[in-house]
Amino acid sequence: MSKSVRLLLILASIVIILAGVKAASTVLVPFLLSIFIAISCYPLVEFAAKYKVPRWLAILLVIALIVVMGMFLAGLVGQSMNDFSEKLPQYQTQLGDKLVWLTSQLQVLDIRIDKKQLLSHFDPGMAMGLASNLLSGLGGVMANFMLILLTVVFMLFEADSFPHKVHIAMDDPSMKIQHIDRFLASVKNYLAIKTGVSLVTGVLAGLLTYLLGVDHYMLWAVFAFLLNYIPNIGSIIAALPAVLLALVQIGPTTAGLVALGYFMINMVMGNVVEPRFMGRGLGLSTLVVFLSLIFWGWLLGAVGMLLSVPLTMIVKIALESNEDSRWLAILLGSENIGVDKPANAETAE
Repeated sequence: MSKSVRLLLILASIVIILAGVKAASTVLVPFLLSIFIAISCYPLVEFAAKYKVPRWLAILLVIALIVVMGMFLAGLVGQSMNDFSEKLPQYQTQLGDKLVWLTSQLQVLDIRIDKKQLLSHFDPGMAMGLASNLLSGLGGVMANFMLILLTVVFMLFEADSFPHKVHIAMDDPSMKIQHIDRFLASVKNYLAIKTGVSLVTGVLAGLLTYLLGVDHYMLWAVFAFLLNYIPNIGSIIAALPAVLLALVQIGPTTAGLVALGYFMINMVMGNVVEPRFMGRGLGLSTLVVFLSLIFWGWLLGAVGMLLSVPLTMIVKIALESNEDSRWLAILLGSENIGVDKPANAETAE
């Protein structure tokens, strides 16, 4: 079989697989979300095991923590969304007043702009569109909350035996293929560290907007937590609604402080804290991040957008684990590939 025919068969197989994944997205999305939650929470179970806590009790405590936090955040975010909808006419009126002043100042410079047209481009309701769609899509999946929760429980109970099962499935019962273990460890470390960093980022963003008096600070905290899984562009998307609301509600000075605060939070968390624990070998190029957001969003919907970078990272880690496919991982990597560290490296500096 020639190389061109083989390539065509591979591409055709990929298209068929993607079509099947898209058709089965209603089943796959809750399952992927369960895997994501289970891997992110497994370090808590391991931490409890160090203190001789029985495994079943540690898993029950982790599940109880997930349920309590989920219900608490769902109530707060839902209330914030309702409050924002009620205050939207007030925000639009305030924005109109500010644009009247702006257009009058521009007229002094002989620059004439239609106020209504300008208002249509700076509608606070439009700025909230992405947040609302993302949270609504996630809420739709969480309608299967009990199914996801039970799946997470079973995954946590079988987590210890899973590496051995993978070795047997890969025809390696003696567990000599070390790249399988490196792949599983890298995925676990990446998701656990990214979840911890995202949680701190969300808390800091919520605290920033609360101290500056911006409405709906819990909504911006959850939004910053979710979008921190998308590096580079995620922090920009998370900051835009909060900055615009601060501009409309309070004024340009507060909006500038909110923008500066988001910039500082993401600079520290993304360039200091995260590399300290994770190393730089897991970097993706900005183009790959943007394309993965579009691709996984098209394939799996709103949850696909949320998990786009973790899913792409899993693909990249899998490619790095094999010498024959490592060149593809390099193409997905960031521009600092020459100084990247291994995926599971710990930085001492």
